[in-house]
Amino acid sequence: MPSPRPWLRRAGATAALTLWSASALIGCRSPTTPTAARVPVAASTDVQTPQDSGAPAIVERVVDGDTVIVILGGREERIRLIGIDTPETKKPDSPIECFGPEASDRLHALLPEGADVRLLRDVEERDDYDRMLAYLFLPTGDFVNLRMVTEGFATVLRIEPNTTFAPDFAAAQAAARRTRIGMWGACPDPGS
Repeated sequence: MPSPRPWLRRAGATAALTLWSASALIGCRSPTTPTAARVPVAASTDVQTPQDSGAPAIVERVVDGDTVIVILGGREERIRLIGIDTPETKKPDSPIECFGPEASDRLHALLPEGADVRLLRDVEERDDYDRMLAYLFLPTGDFVNLRMVTEGFATVLRIEPNTTFAPDFAAAQAAARRTRIGMWGACPDPGS
């Protein structure tokens, strides 16, 4: 399959990616461009996000600040949020990192058990640990991955080729760092 990158750069790219992602769930890979809406995610960010698209899922439980388990298509899936990284709280043989519990608590608040979400995938479907890679959106249109960065609970984790929202994440991180929100004001060296 050719890379979807060229059409991701055009207007409506997120909507096309959404349809491509949903199509990938059922085996079809032919993207078209449906309508999309501008959804304000935070006061300082305006990102093109899907409207009533993406794969629907139900939150089963939050693992930590960047991993959640959902029920998707009747089966359990471990989802790793694309583009972000939160301080560790559950890594074996590692200490709990600064602001890790707070990041985990924030994701719990955003994604309570039973919450409806929509999953938007990017180019690669899974990581090396067989976790599904996805951007998560609430029914309100709130972009969970971006909110975690905007509020200072996560840092940017840019891993090619899944970089559709990387510029938005970078801008949100710069603003959080500049205003010392969340981990940027609480931890000695966030993101290092």
